[in-house]
This record gives sequence, C-alpha cells and structure tokens, in this order.
Amino acid sequence: MEISRKDIEHIAMLSMLNLNEQEIEGYTLDMQNIVKFAEQIQEVNTENVAESAFALDAYNVFRKDEVKESIDREALMQNAPSSNGIAFLLPPMV
Repeated sequence: MEISRKDIEHIAMLSMLNLNEQEIEGYTLDMQNIVKFAEQIQEVNTENVAESAFALDAYNVFRKDEVKESIDREALMQNAPSSNGIAFLLPPMV
C-alpha cells in the first residue's frame, strides 16, 4: 500500500491540522516507512509459533490481603488544623 501526499492532506484535514509543505512531505515519508515496516512484518513466517499475549512469562505478584490495625482516628485528628471529629475540614476551593 502506498501512502500519497493526498492521503496525508486528507488526514490533516480530518484532524484539523494546518501543515506546511515541509511537514506534509515529512509525514508522507514517515507514513510510507511505517507501512513498509508493517508489510515487512506481515511477511514473517509465524506458522509454528504459539500465540501469546506477552513476550515473557510474566505474572502479577499480589500480596495477601491481610487485616491490619489502622491509625487511631483520634490521634490522627489531633494533627488536623481543623476537623469535625470524623474528617479533616478544608476551606472551600472555587
């Protein structure tokens, strides 16, 4: 598939981009190189390659969910500049 200058101008128009001549030429060349690379990848023989979602055998490492004691609310509220006894009170932000 060949990417033309007209294709780049159409994409720029849809994206509401004002491109100058130099940018249009540069993007045309860049897009042509991207398409050539994609075509090159499609030519790779993957017939005997197993499908996988990841390149490595990675897995998530989670810690056990353990109940732990929390900070005492009264001690925490002592550090608050102002509170209602349950939560910090902050000035309104508008």
